[in-house]
Amino acid sequence: MSPAAASRIAVVTGASSGIGAATARQLAAAGYRVVLTARRKDRIEALAEELNATGHQATAYALDVTDRAAVDEFAGAFKTIGVLVNNAGGALGADSVATGDPADWRQMYETNVIGTLNVTQALLPALTASGDGTVVVLSSTAAFSTYEGGGGYVAAKHGEHVLAETLRLEIVGTPVRVIEVAPGMVKTDEFALTRFGGDEEKAAKVYAGVAEPLTAEDVADTITWAITRPSHVNIDLLVVRPRAQASNAKVHREL
Repeated sequence: MSPAAASRIAVVTGASSGIGAATARQLAAAGYRVVLTARRKDRIEALAEELNATGHQATAYALDVTDRAAVDEFAGAFKTIGVLVNNAGGALGADSVATGDPADWRQMYETNVIGTLNVTQALLPALTASGDGTVVVLSSTAAFSTYEGGGGYVAAKHGEHVLAETLRLEIVGTPVRVIEVAPGMVKTDEFALTRFGGDEEKAAKVYAGVAEPLTAEDVADTITWAITRPSHVNIDLLVVRPRAQASNAKVHREL
């Protein structure tokens, strides 16, 4: 389905790589004018150039979602938007609760939860004004179950899930849907590498023996499908894992 004219703008946070970039590409192909936000200006400008060169509409805007003043300034440019994809987030470290760095925990909470809160609050009036708005929260299967070494990330993703669930309750009756997509194991160029501070060996072990983890494109396809359902259809929560992953703690590996 092509988006209605009043709802053709889609803002994607964390669009500089991985799931965010893949989602921006797929929403552009679905007929949306995409607004790409991320801290890495060069990356989103290159993606905007790529999309515009292929006949789509894209704009890049450098933004740190944890900077509320900057988010408010960004949101002030829009009277209406149709879609907000809260993708910015990430994990840092895999230490135990006993040894974890509080600074890492704080940063994960700020990015995943407060960042999502900042952008959602700032753009909710424009989403409502469109008459047909959609908020997407990209959480994780970590939002529903714990695993050793994941305390800080799991806590942040639980918080992001609760934010989405509560928002849906609070704005029911308005023309805005709240969709949560919770991916399991996704292999991207940067997620595990960032989590382990650039340690390629540790990052590779996350996916060792897993024949086909999810890709960024798989998750983007899921997000785009949920967004492009008819307006009265709300995909409250969609959990997506690779076939090899039965739970966060049970993964089939061919080693």
